Amino acid sequence: MQQNQLEKMKNDKGFIAALDQSGGSTPKALAAYGIPEHTYQSEEEMFDLVHEMRTRIITSPSFNSDQIIGAILFEQTMDREIEGKYTGDYLAEEKGIVPFLKVDKGLAEEADGVQLMKPIDNLQETLDRANERHIFGTKMRSVIKEDNREGIKKVVDQQFEIGKQIIAAGLVPIIEPEVDIHSPSKEDSEEILKSEILEHLNQLNPDQLVMLKLSIPTQNNLYRELIDHPNVVRVVALSGGYSTEDANAKLKDNKGLIASFSRALSQDLNANQSQEEFDAALKKAVDSIYEASIS
Repeated sequence: MQQNQLEKMKNDKGFIAALDQSGGSTPKALAAYGIPEHTYQSEEEMFDLVHEMRTRIITSPSFNSDQIIGAILFEQTMDREIEGKYTGDYLAEEKGIVPFLKVDKGLAEEADGVQLMKPIDNLQETLDRANERHIFGTKMRSVIKEDNREGIKKVVDQQFEIGKQIIAAGLVPIIEPEVDIHSPSKEDSEEILKSEILEHLNQLNPDQLVMLKLSIPTQNNLYRELIDHPNVVRVVALSGGYSTEDANAKLKDNKGLIASFSRALSQDLNANQSQEEFDAALKKAVDSIYEASIS
């Protein structure tokens, strides 16, 4: 990993932009952007369109390192170019923003109140390519739906097992065990999750660094101990389906937690906007998320 990027992730004010919709969620992302599914004929055309959307976001003057410290990509975006540079290099060199890569392959069927990650069969190959593309870290998502201690333990065990492989490849993993915000046992699940994460963190060597991406907790400042842990570079929050306004308001009540929002960042962007309208809408979203992240 690059030391200057590590210091940026540890210390700079701002938030991480989540631009990592993959194949399953891409049609929804395009539809929200004003490009309905019937307007493209193939998967290749779909991914071309989503790269155009991401390129428009990333190259906008509203997408800047004064407020955005990192951006999460998925493989197609990492392997494509923006203005003649691989996306990770463009982010780092032209924007001063730290690039991350989504590495999970989606969620398994629910069992024990959770959804583990599907097997990541080609992980080492992906990590090798990420290093070639100058990616700083990775992200992988699981989901917790019930306060089932056995299920939550399985989620955290899997995340840290794979996380150690990512660390060994020289990258910093973002461990993302999302707690479903609609779960009636959300608060209890978060208490169990915190204890399981702490157990794993306390077993890491001093040079084994991770980041955490967690649902905004029901109990304010629940994750303060994780934020302050010496093996944790940063703890970031996902919006998880909250509106931008609700997510920002909840984030402000959690000191040291910063945003890593996806939908909240892009919900007011549209393919039919003029460049001026697009930049203004993006700036409004960036400003609001940044304010919540530094409060």
